[in-house]
Amino acid sequence: MREALSGLTVRGRSFIAAGVTAIVCAVLLGQPALTRVGVLVLALPLVTAAFIGRSRYRLALVRTVTPQLVAAGQPARVSLGLTNEGRTPSGVLLLEDQVPYVLGTRPRFVLEGIGHGWRRHVTYQVRSDVRGHFDIGPMSVRVSDPFGLVELGRSFRATVPLTVTPRTVPLPSIPLGGGWTGSGDNRPRAFASGSAEDVTVREYRRGDDLRRVHWRSSARLGELMVRREEQPWQSRATLFLDNRQRAHRGQGIASSLEAAVSVAASVAVHLSQRGFAVRLVTASGEDPANAWHQRESDLNTAPLLEALAVVQALGTARIDTSWLGEQSHGGLTVAVLGSIEAMDVPVLRRMQHHTSSAMAIALDVDAWSTSGGGNGGATPVLAQQGWRSVPLGPRDRLDAVWQDLGRSSSQASRANAGTAPPGIAVTR
Repeated sequence: MREALSGLTVRGRSFIAAGVTAIVCAVLLGQPALTRVGVLVLALPLVTAAFIGRSRYRLALVRTVTPQLVAAGQPARVSLGLTNEGRTPSGVLLLEDQVPYVLGTRPRFVLEGIGHGWRRHVTYQVRSDVRGHFDIGPMSVRVSDPFGLVELGRSFRATVPLTVTPRTVPLPSIPLGGGWTGSGDNRPRAFASGSAEDVTVREYRRGDDLRRVHWRSSARLGELMVRREEQPWQSRATLFLDNRQRAHRGQGIASSLEAAVSVAASVAVHLSQRGFAVRLVTASGEDPANAWHQRESDLNTAPLLEALAVVQALGTARIDTSWLGEQSHGGLTVAVLGSIEAMDVPVLRRMQHHTSSAMAIALDVDAWSTSGGGNGGATPVLAQQGWRSVPLGPRDRLDAVWQDLGRSSSQASRANAGTAPPGIAVTR
């Protein structure tokens, strides 16, 4: 009852004040009829508060978001399922779901006829132009009587995550060199020639093809041994994103960093669809959750997009190169870069040395500044370090820039093919 009285609305308090005033005036003026009216007006909010206070609710909420991974600018649907297993009926239910302001206004619903076994299902849409990870909820509930005299607040603690990934652009197919890399058991071995020590074998298992039996190893070990299955090298690619704050210009969704994240997301999706196992590396180093994995393209793309959805600008000045090691040697490297300083040149040279094909999209970050003047980006510096790169401005189409990068790669490949090592002839 105490909680119900504290939940009196302005209308309920006005009724109590009016009832008390009517009773006092009736006593002073000697009007019995006015006394009955005052008692009725005073009793209505008190009886309602007692009724609401004695009500027992067993409200249950089931919230689902479809899909939970959505691209920026695309809507997602939120479904709310409410049930009441309480025995006492009530009046009106006022619902308000807590959502971040970037997803839109807070949805509000008014539901009536709450009783035992009551069930309702409502939906609404959310949409964000800003990438990130957001929590939808909790739900706040206001239980009110039909007269609007008393409101009691309740709240559900459960929330549902929603990840808004960067915008992506479909990219055309271009020549990508240096993609086939591998190590350890993934490396193909020549079983047709060589000694027994050069062959990887295992014990014979029932059902193995007898044509795979390695007789030399079987004779030496005294038991039947078969060659291991040949495994092709894995097509791997490293996607590097320079997310240092000092390397970018602009603010908010119109900054060069947001453009770089969108470029990286588009390249990640494209490479995954081309069959590459893509790992994401930022200026802070490699995230173990986004290392190389043997997965399908769809399963490989989702973790990359989720990681890019929460990439933030770093205040660090230097690029972490701890991920450059023997395991990362070779393969394809695609870098999305901002401005380059003198201390970044040795890092870029080392990255180019650890890859067999280094490609870069250099954002002309000065074009994103308030002055709007661009100087062509860091393409000349990258060319001096052996990178094949193209500039990207705020008004350039990413698919066209990607095609230009493919043309530069083709020209470089033809130029390398024209220069043969000593003792090897090149025919045209």
